[in-house]
This record gives sequence, C-alpha cells and structure tokens, in this order.
Amino acid sequence: MPSFVDPSKCDGCKGGDKTACMYICPNDLMVLNKEEMKAYNQEPDACWECYSCVKICPQGAIAVRGYDDFVPMGGQVHPMRSADSIMWTVKFRNGAIKRFKFPVRTTAEGAANGYIGQKGANLDDENLLLESNLPIPTMVPK
Repeated sequence: MPSFVDPSKCDGCKGGDKTACMYICPNDLMVLNKEEMKAYNQEPDACWECYSCVKICPQGAIAVRGYDDFVPMGGQVHPMRSADSIMWTVKFRNGAIKRFKFPVRTTAEGAANGYIGQKGANLDDENLLLESNLPIPTMVPK
C-alpha cells in the first residue's frame, strides 16, 4: 500500500522549499502543497513502499498501510529514526508490541568511499574504475 501523510502531524518541514520526504523519495512522489504547507504523495500507484519517507519524517506524519500478509487485520509497523539507528515498533493485532533496533550506518556520514586508492576512482584519472593499463590477454589457438 502506498505511503500517506497525516495532515494533522505534517508541518511541511517548517516552511522549507523542499521537505525531507521530497528529498529522500527515490521515485520523486512526495510534493509540498505550498498553500497548506503539507506534504503529500502525488501518485500513490507508483509508490514502492520503500519506507524511506516514513523513516526520515521528523514529525512521524507519514505511514504506509501494510499488506494483509505482512501486517494482518489491524497490525501496525512504525519506524522511528535517530542519528545512529532505527527503532521499528511492530504492533500485532492481538495488542502485543515488539521493538527492534538496527544501526543505520557504520561510518560517519559522507565518509564511506570503497574506491579510494583504486584506478579510475576519481574524475582526473583517464581510466575507468578498476580498468588497468595492463594489456588484455589474448586467446592463443592450440
């Protein structure tokens, strides 16, 4: 089911020209109604249910209605993001609640670059990434 915004909780990320959900949505579906200063999903049928907007919303105003096989008959799933982790709260239809905490990163933001020191890792290098100047081996007929 696509994401939806609870207008009573959304503050349009405090009047910026681009909300957090607009920034993070991989399909560019979230938009800001400038008159009401509320975000909304402009094309719910194209939503991937990736939960990116749900996890990043500072007000907790965005939710995704779960499918019956994942969240059957009234269950709920709510992620809450902090600087270093996401706490997933799962409420089952019988009222039981379980929480799971997962780290969101293992390196400082912007510090991860697995290609440092490899040929073609920067734009000044004439080679493509991992391309070397070694000759290409050729097949020798037997």
